Amino acid sequence: MVARTLSFVTLGVDARLVVVEADVGPGLPGIKIVGLADAAISEARDRVRAAASHSDVEWPRTRITIALLPAGLPKRGAVLDAAIAVAILAASDQVPAAAAAGTVIAGELGLDGRIHATRGVIAAALTARRQGVARMLVPEVNVAEARLVPGLEVGGVSTLAHLVGVLRGDRAPGDGETGPPPEDPGSAPDLADVHGQDEARRALEIAAAGAHHLAMVGPPGVGKTLLAERLPGLLPELSDDDAVEVTAIRSVAGRAAGILVRRPPFEAPHHSASPVAVIGGGQSGRVHVGAVTLAHRGVLFLDEAPEFPRGVLEALRQPLESGTIRIARSDLAVQLPARFHLVIAANPCPCGRGSGMGSSAGAECSCSSLQRRRYASRLSGPILDRLDLRITLGRPTLGDLGLASEASCAVAPRIAEARARARHRWAQASLPWATNAEVPGPLLRRRFPPDPDAGALLRQAVSGGALSLRGADRVLRVGWTLADLSGRERPVADDIGYAMSLRGVESVWAA
Repeated sequence: MVARTLSFVTLGVDARLVVVEADVGPGLPGIKIVGLADAAISEARDRVRAAASHSDVEWPRTRITIALLPAGLPKRGAVLDAAIAVAILAASDQVPAAAAAGTVIAGELGLDGRIHATRGVIAAALTARRQGVARMLVPEVNVAEARLVPGLEVGGVSTLAHLVGVLRGDRAPGDGETGPPPEDPGSAPDLADVHGQDEARRALEIAAAGAHHLAMVGPPGVGKTLLAERLPGLLPELSDDDAVEVTAIRSVAGRAAGILVRRPPFEAPHHSASPVAVIGGGQSGRVHVGAVTLAHRGVLFLDEAPEFPRGVLEALRQPLESGTIRIARSDLAVQLPARFHLVIAANPCPCGRGSGMGSSAGAECSCSSLQRRRYASRLSGPILDRLDLRITLGRPTLGDLGLASEASCAVAPRIAEARARARHRWAQASLPWATNAEVPGPLLRRRFPPDPDAGALLRQAVSGGALSLRGADRVLRVGWTLADLSGRERPVADDIGYAMSLRGVESVWAA
């Protein structure tokens, strides 16, 4: 007899449903698994047999063939254990075949029959809903994650015996374990902790309002990291769709906490991190999610950016333009989401006491001119050209430390209002974008130009070589953000001029 059930495997941050078929027929006892299974799945035969012996079910003493469909899709991991066990029991008439066939079953089996947690449950729930599957049975620890996706009947199972009882209708599925409480929004780092640095605080507000990328150069201890850590607290909460997407990514990466992620994520990899840890990668058909994908819809902060390997920095070109990262290997090709705010911080020179990146040394600088030039060249022109805001920070004075600073709760409403204006503008024009930084430059120039004086200023900067064409588009995007923050209908000359100054035109930041 042949019976089947459903499970899933993850590919990147998405899930693919897998049909698990079992044939119990005459022949010598044994299990054969076909369908591009890796070693972990091939070893399932031993885990499933041992789990069955501890679960009050009868193990078929005959030939068993397991087929994993689609056959051409590589399958990896132990997530299919429970589904393989159910398919075998359904084929031997110990579980109703109809109940098994209409249910997505996931979980790794222990030798004692316990069902252990698995990754990617949210992605699987999204895929199941899209394909019209109405029921999922997952490890109890994963129930809270799966229930974040509406429109599915989700139940938790703790052991193979419990799973069999649920499919037979003899036992009720569990409600899962209670997850940790949602993070307190008031616990986010507050902008009030930053004293002085008025220009940097204003740049941070502009970056948050328009989803612009930001670069900061300054000596150690001036507040670069402090500012970057406060950017997520200025951003609006994630929408329902974005929250599910971000939570699904974290589930695949093993970081899900059973709650919907509402706060934009913040990722800050160390400069010694490998390229795969930052960008993502794959080997032997397995995809590793990097920091650029974990920062999707949030903030990616690269402190000491010139210390990162050149290849890592150059690999950021693609996601900065398209919002995705493509990983291509001989045995896999996958596209991962990577639309984030990039914030980079750098010292002015290797010793940190210079007066500006690549410029003349300060009084206390011990670096040679060659060392300063080499240090500055680690941030290439193409990368700098993709950064909308580039500012230089100086040391705050004692007077700055005694002044009260505006708190995040006062700045965030201005940012939300500016984003609402931008979203309304693009929606009225039937455009799919939500922030100014996403709008393509040609469309922005053609349909949303600044006023004549501002346009003339922008053309003059391009013709004089102060801006590249890409840089002009990014200045125009920042100009629109400044107009949104000020409540103007379109950018004026002051907006474009200020956007150019924030970009570092005619300074050591010029790209």
